[in-house]
Amino acid sequence: MERQEEPGGVVRLGTRTSPLAMVQARSVAARLEELANVRVEVIGIQTAGDRHRGHLGELGGKGAFMREIDRALAAGRIDIAVHCLKDVPGDVPRPDGLVFAAYVERDDTADVMLFPMASKVQRMADLASAARVGTSAVRRRAQLGRIRPDLRVEYLRGNVNSRLGRLDAGEEFDAIVLARASLARLGIDRAGEVLDIIPAVGAGVLAVDCRRADLDTVELVRLLDHEDTRRCVSAERAMLHGLQGHCNSPIAGHARLERDGRLALRGMVFTRDGSEFVHSHEWSAPDKGEDLGAYVAGDLLHKGARDLIDGIPN
Repeated sequence: MERQEEPGGVVRLGTRTSPLAMVQARSVAARLEELANVRVEVIGIQTAGDRHRGHLGELGGKGAFMREIDRALAAGRIDIAVHCLKDVPGDVPRPDGLVFAAYVERDDTADVMLFPMASKVQRMADLASAARVGTSAVRRRAQLGRIRPDLRVEYLRGNVNSRLGRLDAGEEFDAIVLARASLARLGIDRAGEVLDIIPAVGAGVLAVDCRRADLDTVELVRLLDHEDTRRCVSAERAMLHGLQGHCNSPIAGHARLERDGRLALRGMVFTRDGSEFVHSHEWSAPDKGEDLGAYVAGDLLHKGARDLIDGIPN
């Protein structure tokens, strides 16, 4: 049954239970309450990805952060959901009946390398050979491999605070890599080195999901939509879909609107260690994001991206 939003009604917003996810959801809730005469209740939903402590590939990839939330939304237990777009797989169709009605204005996309509080090292260039760097992202691993193939890049999962705690303990890692936006959203002011690497597809973007048939809620959520962010996302996601990579595929993609108004998209696909890669950088009219993404995907495939993707076990 379609749920009608009445003035002063309550909108139930579902999200993961991690501290970062809750902060992000509350920011979306506050913005929606500013824009419309509604009250938003944030509901935490623990996902399989949050419960699992091993490699995400064992659960089928990043979709493990979404399945329980998708089911709650489809079943009407929540009205909207907030996801980090970079955690939305590109090779798995979204559930029928759900739609991303808003992409919140893109935040910082930078990756930052952090060092133990007690360490005198403050730059990647100063890390010793075979220094241990923690990250869970295959995209970061590959690009670090291009810059410093002598480093030992090791798998690191957990929420931001737990990762920082393990770093500062000084026993496991000499550095870790995190999204700078996650530190800012959590109010963590910590010095680090911004890395010159291409972000993940959807980096820095919060996507707000709802039931397609719930027209009143779709209209409400669209108040949060940022047109330029949607244009960039359309290009990045079209590229990702065209490549049909899996959760272990090191794929990077970033779209931006140039000063002349054109939409630019850079895409890269790597081997696991970054020793081989293909690259594409193209432009289009700002309203042709999907066409641009499809073109860049085709260009990358023409240059050998399929062999790189298929050469990495899923």
